Amino acid sequence: MTDQAAWQIRIADWGTSTDRSALELVRREVFIVEQQVPEALEWDEDDAAAIHLLAVADHKPVGTARVLPSGQIGRMAVRKPWRGRGIGKALLLTAIEHCSRPPFLHAQVHAIAFYSAAGFLPSGDVFDEAGIPHQRMVLA
Repeated sequence: MTDQAAWQIRIADWGTSTDRSALELVRREVFIVEQQVPEALEWDEDDAAAIHLLAVADHKPVGTARVLPSGQIGRMAVRKPWRGRGIGKALLLTAIEHCSRPPFLHAQVHAIAFYSAAGFLPSGDVFDEAGIPHQRMVLA
């Protein structure tokens, strides 16, 4: 079900404490707590150079994604209670719009079908990233 009236996506500023806290809340909940990604691997120097997207509902952060200057889309996450509402798809499509180079991403293997539905194709072999199997995918 897509109920876009209940949420919106905007560009967030990693340099402001309010936006950074909102982005960190989503990523911490999804990646560090839910998926058990080591905290040291979650935060990196790429955050400072990235375009960050933030999905907000009822003035609360519910999803995030980032776009690197290389065209890599990553750190896509939607908080569990907000999944299945079209937020992930909207984040992905918005991220593609903000790519200055051909978009690519490292998809968690369980999410390959999600990215394929948006036009991404597998490229290369499955590899480990933060203890989770991933597949490089490029936009067709």
